[in-house]
Amino acid sequence: MDRLLDILETAADGDRNGRPVALCAIVATRGSSPQPAGTLVCVDEDANMTGTLGGGCMEAEVRNRARAALVGGTGGVATFDLDFTHGLDEGMICGGHVDVAISVVGTDEARRACREAADSLRAGRPARLPLRVETTDEPVEYVIHLEAQPKLLIAGGGHIGKRLAGLMADLDFAVTVIDDRQEYANPGRFPPPIVPVVGDIEAVLSGWPIDTRTYVVIVTRGHQRDERALAAVVHSPACYVGMIGSRRKIDVVFNDLRQCGVTDDALARVYAPIGLDIHAVTPGEIAVSIAAQLVRVRRQRRPAAVEGPFSALTSPRS
Repeated sequence: MDRLLDILETAADGDRNGRPVALCAIVATRGSSPQPAGTLVCVDEDANMTGTLGGGCMEAEVRNRARAALVGGTGGVATFDLDFTHGLDEGMICGGHVDVAISVVGTDEARRACREAADSLRAGRPARLPLRVETTDEPVEYVIHLEAQPKLLIAGGGHIGKRLAGLMADLDFAVTVIDDRQEYANPGRFPPPIVPVVGDIEAVLSGWPIDTRTYVVIVTRGHQRDERALAAVVHSPACYVGMIGSRRKIDVVFNDLRQCGVTDDALARVYAPIGLDIHAVTPGEIAVSIAAQLVRVRRQRRPAAVEGPFSALTSPRS
């Protein structure tokens, strides 16, 4: 997320000397590609790139074309065949095809759009970034959908919670760890950007502003605490709720919650046993299995990243 904000803010403000930069976005892919549609970078007149399109010769060629666009004042859409026949210096063997739109951010309107997108992401909201591109026929516009940073609540700051928090922070999740023990929820154990919260786990979860971009992992130190934590979030709009435990423990917890009025439909949303089945044993291995499941759920939920091309005169801005 920090890198994406850097890209948008550089585009909004220009390079270190205040000169315009070019925004380059993958707007379509066919077959295998190093990065998905919606991937965004910016390039300045010295060919310095913020972000990555996957490295290699395609990225080097995008640098060159973006620099040429800045000198000439117009961009375009470049198609790359990722095989040995394309004629790039190194060659790529992904076997797919990638369209990269190159747009010079040189107007107040374009800079404002980048700044507004950055503000939305910083506030935890998704953003829509219009990208105007010059072509040989007429200007067209794409709309790039930028995903807000996903939020992860970990109930329990023990061995698994500690390892999972570090993994998910590295994977660009905004991580909060909740525990009712000060020694298990403090900045020494969970340094920034992870946020530790001390308090009754059930009460904190009940009052937390959980939305559809929130993931909840329940790994407390006992099945009763897990049960109370699950009861607090089972009817929430969270896109993921997972609880650790053996199948016997899960049956006990689920039966208790059914007696309290929780429906089978609500319980069916819970990932339990938690994590992908990789025969994990140690806390570190269990954390990896949970992290992999969170990434899979996140990527399965990803909406279409790019709309367009539209005529620049009639493109949607709402």
